[in-house]
Amino acid sequence: MNKFRTPLKNVRGLGAAKTGTEHFVLQRLTATALVPLTIWFLVFVLSLLNADYVTAADAVAKPWNAILLVGFLVAMFWHAQIGLQVILEDYIHNSLLALALQTTVKFIAVLGAIISVFAVARIALGVA
Repeated sequence: MNKFRTPLKNVRGLGAAKTGTEHFVLQRLTATALVPLTIWFLVFVLSLLNADYVTAADAVAKPWNAILLVGFLVAMFWHAQIGLQVILEDYIHNSLLALALQTTVKFIAVLGAIISVFAVARIALGVA
C-alpha cells in the first residue's frame, strides 16, 4: 500500500514554515522600490557635493526630499534585513547561533532605521 503514495506525502508539513514566498516577494518589492530611490538618492547627494551644512539641511528639510529619504532608508534597512536573514538561514546550521544572529541582524536593522528616520525628522522639522 505504501508504494502507491506520492512524494507529496513525504514533504507535507516540512520546509520553510510557509514564509519563504513572503520573504521572496518582500525582497523583490523592496529591491524594486530601491531602484528609483537609489537613483534619486545618488542625484540628491551629488547635488549637495560642494554644499555647506545649512544648504544640505535646507535640502533635506524640503518635504519631498525628506519623504523620499525616509522611504529610501526604510526600504534599504528592510531589504538588508531580509537578505541577511535568507543568507543566515541558508548557511548557519547551528540553531542557537542562527537565532542569536537573526535577532542581532533584526535589532541592528530596526535600530538603524529608527535612528536614520529620527535624524531626517529632526532636520526636516528644524530641530537640528
